[in-house]
Amino acid sequence: MTGIAVVLVTAPNEENAALIARTLVEEGLIVCANLVPGVRSIYRWEGNVADEREVLMVLKAPAAGYPALQARILSLHPYTVPEVLRLDVPEGSPAYVQWVLSA
Repeated sequence: MTGIAVVLVTAPNEENAALIARTLVEEGLIVCANLVPGVRSIYRWEGNVADEREVLMVLKAPAAGYPALQARILSLHPYTVPEVLRLDVPEGSPAYVQWVLSA
């Protein structure tokens, strides 16, 4: 394991995603965020099927800081139940791993 986590988070629009991502970078909880606009999410919510446009945030962070990162995402996010999924990275290029862990 590299000690890096990739965290997936969806947001309602680019402005909201950028605000969350910038805050997390400025606070040192993540080293990088990729914002992927135009994601179409189809999901069940409160007994209905929803079909919405969202922005996917792909966040890179040291895995050791995940509890604080998750808490901060939840405090910033406008959704009642936001998607916050941690994926541990088993391998990566040595220079990139070092950058993520030392940032």
